[in-house]
Amino acid sequence: MSSEDVYHAIADPTRRRILDLLARSERPVRDIAAPFEMSRPAVSQHLRILREAGLVSERRVGRQRIYRLRAEPLREVEEWVRGYRRFWADRMRALGEYLDQQQEDQGKSQPGAPGLWDPCAWLTQPEQKGEDR
Repeated sequence: MSSEDVYHAIADPTRRRILDLLARSERPVRDIAAPFEMSRPAVSQHLRILREAGLVSERRVGRQRIYRLRAEPLREVEEWVRGYRRFWADRMRALGEYLDQQQEDQGKSQPGAPGLWDPCAWLTQPEQKGEDR
């Protein structure tokens, strides 16, 4: 297993959804396949890729195969993404400051007017009939 296998495995949205299901609890193949509009063999192919990447393990109980999430290989992905969290946090903070400033500027020019970043402003304004919003 290489980190390239992990990145390849999580690149597919179906496999990410499978991991989300398994993050809640271990499941047999039929339960994993139920929410997908694809054949059980197609789901099994996705599970094989996840297993080869070390992201899931399987055990047999009678005739069933029960799959369980193995999150350890995702640690490298989390560490890689961590560097980008700072990038987004800085951008979101700057956006918030900009919107706060816009709200202050609008409040100065129009006393009592709702700010631009007031998500509830539409609740307090009377509905205007006959006008497009």
